[in-house]
Amino acid sequence: MTSRDVPLVPPARRWWTLIPFIAAVTVVAGAGGLAASSARSTYAALDLPPFAPPAWLFGPVWSVLYLFIGVAGWLLWRAGGWDRVMWLWAAQLVLNLAWTPLFFSADQYVLALVDIILLDVAVAALVVLAWSRVRAAAWLLVPYLAWTCFATALTAGIVVLN
Repeated sequence: MTSRDVPLVPPARRWWTLIPFIAAVTVVAGAGGLAASSARSTYAALDLPPFAPPAWLFGPVWSVLYLFIGVAGWLLWRAGGWDRVMWLWAAQLVLNLAWTPLFFSADQYVLALVDIILLDVAVAALVVLAWSRVRAAAWLLVPYLAWTCFATALTAGIVVLN
């Protein structure tokens, strides 16, 4: 463990300070779930690229990713307080939140593609900044970045095919 991994929060407070971060990602996931109430039928009706995964895969993948995002945010906050890194963490959550209603509720596939490209950039920047602060947080964000990049390719494919 390096000095950048040493938390600023006293040990007695560590466990409960995770709660707001898990709550934030839960709100984003819940709002996304509400916006995606017709996701299965929408997804099934679209012309999909050949690499499109089955619809049932998205729920389990996002459940794990949201947990990783929450823990990464918590680790970053513990190590540096609320600063520009945390504002970027919050901004990527807002971009994440915007994609589902754009895609599934509004059928705005091009806007959803723009949103997810911005999300990719924000998450990539967050990984870079996290690397110098708490490497565990950066590693927790890598699968998220990989998935959003895959989702970007999927969204782009949907835009082209539909």
